[in-house]
Amino acid sequence: MDNMISYNINESLTFNEYNNFLQRTDLGSQYPEENFKKRIAKLLENRSVSITARNENNLLIGVCFGLTDFSYFLFLTDLGVDRNYENQGIGKELVHLAQREAGGEDDIIVVVLSNENAIKFYKKCGYRTDSDLLLKPCKTWTDFTVE
Repeated sequence: MDNMISYNINESLTFNEYNNFLQRTDLGSQYPEENFKKRIAKLLENRSVSITARNENNLLIGVCFGLTDFSYFLFLTDLGVDRNYENQGIGKELVHLAQREAGGEDDIIVVVLSNENAIKFYKKCGYRTDSDLLLKPCKTWTDFTVE
């Protein structure tokens, strides 16, 4: 892993910086089109765990956001790495730091809804599928990609 990468806990991000980051990642295709700007603003305000990665020029190159009770569960809502920095261990470190921030491996179960392209990554990190996970989708969700 490049030691010029800095990791930050609960760093505040602006909509513009996060939107720019989404354009450089595959994470930019996971959000619905409806009320995009308003929903992202809420996301940036309300996540309980936030880990960011920046390069030596302070460019945002990775994020891991999650919701947690700090006792039992951490639900990872967003994990993304700039395409130019993939396969350097950044995603794995972001997830590790998020779990540590939520309470650690001994106490915190991590839950993820993953797109099919990221399943291999999570399995490589020790995650497994579970048939007990249930999902009820929201009604307004038109797929699009942040550009």
